[in-house]
Amino acid sequence: MSLKQQLTEDMKAAMKGGDKHSLGVIRLINAAIKQREVDERIELTDADVIAVLDKMVKQRKDSVTQFEAANREDLAAIERDEIVVIERYVPAKMGEAEIQAAITAAMAETGAASAADIGKLMGVLKPKLAGKADMGLVSKLVKQALAG
Repeated sequence: MSLKQQLTEDMKAAMKGGDKHSLGVIRLINAAIKQREVDERIELTDADVIAVLDKMVKQRKDSVTQFEAANREDLAAIERDEIVVIERYVPAKMGEAEIQAAITAAMAETGAASAADIGKLMGVLKPKLAGKADMGLVSKLVKQALAG
């Protein structure tokens, strides 16, 4: 079952079960997916849907930070609840050890050895790890690997 089909099934279950919170968030997810499909005139794959979900989580985390800075804990709590629902559909992120292994393999593959090779190394890693790992962490670990 594709991720879009899973979202549709979960939306139906939330409607039948009266789970208004999950239903609202799933509708937001479906709207974001549909918006991207209409804008780009394509059918999104599971990887594309995961990218949309990652973007939604990132937006909400940014909102939480801003709401906390403004002492609006009530609004931050709403955003955190939405993150929980969205993250149900995002696959588990790779651990640091798995990312290190991927970096080591990519370094061997590309022959990257110095800080000047960061772009080359990230170019190989990004397609492999997109949606599976936090790319900020990947970047940090690549810099460490090439520096030391």
